[in-house]
Amino acid sequence: MLDNFNELNANKLNDENLDMMSGILLEEQIMNNILSENQEARLLSGKEVAAAIMDDNLARANNLQRHGCNPTLAIFRIGERPDDIYYENSIKRHCEKVGVRCQTLALPTNIREDELAAMLTQTSQDHSIHGIFFFSPLPHQLNETYLRSLINPAKDVDCLSRAAQAELYFGDSAQGFAPCTAAAVMEMLRYYQIPLVGKQVVVLGRSLVVGRPLAMLLLHANATVTIAHSKSENLSQVCWQADIVVAAVGKPRLVQGGWLRPGQVVIDVGANDDPDNGGKMCGDVDFNAAKGMVSAITPVPGGVGLVTTAILCRHVIEAAERQVGINA
Repeated sequence: MLDNFNELNANKLNDENLDMMSGILLEEQIMNNILSENQEARLLSGKEVAAAIMDDNLARANNLQRHGCNPTLAIFRIGERPDDIYYENSIKRHCEKVGVRCQTLALPTNIREDELAAMLTQTSQDHSIHGIFFFSPLPHQLNETYLRSLINPAKDVDCLSRAAQAELYFGDSAQGFAPCTAAAVMEMLRYYQIPLVGKQVVVLGRSLVVGRPLAMLLLHANATVTIAHSKSENLSQVCWQADIVVAAVGKPRLVQGGWLRPGQVVIDVGANDDPDNGGKMCGDVDFNAAKGMVSAITPVPGGVGLVTTAILCRHVIEAAERQVGINA
């Protein structure tokens, strides 16, 4: 398609009979034709991906129960942040659907570090608990890095500890678990058969939760990866050159339509309050502008977020399988 554009554009420039105004009109027509051919971007819905994962989760959880094992997740929540409570309830709903038990430890914000450390240590040693998850950031009086280190890597289902992160970076998927959101992105790319080998992938965002671990997962899949961030120069150009753009910066509609080109795949990890529509959510990509340009895009809501919780359930089940010696 771009070759056609270049050819038409060259013909335009070589035609001495075109005046400036007709040249401008012709270029606008060419661009409109390109955009019109891409008006129906493929929608990469998270709903069917999550449903497929949950079906597999149910079968595997049932198999564990036949072997006398009830996969169980311990959730540590400190305080009463509404976002944490909302996600906790979502986790519980998903777990209940597939027979994964949840035990929530709701703790006050003034909890002492030694108290929380003792609880994490005890839970890590409890053979009836197969996965541990806690919400962050923690209150200021708590050393989060130290507390994360107390989680048994075999039960670290969201890659919280540095030990689990090391296993991710060394590519040891048989021992550790990737952060659930990063794993959800990879699962969506796999489900929709988006080629990764040799492809140029730009990851916008360098957090330890999404950006950096996702970059490592993409490298393990033999993609060519660029991590961009708030200090990167020429972000629009960096995005334009990519085959796949993953936006995970937490800034509403940062990625504009002009940053993108035909043929690209866009994965929007953002989950932001929509500044233009109170009470609604939007992603890090201007969806309405992008969907007429790129070949495929995830929606927000309804995209990566739906898959993330299903992945958490999978990780708990897989942790239980490993701990009791059952193959999936």
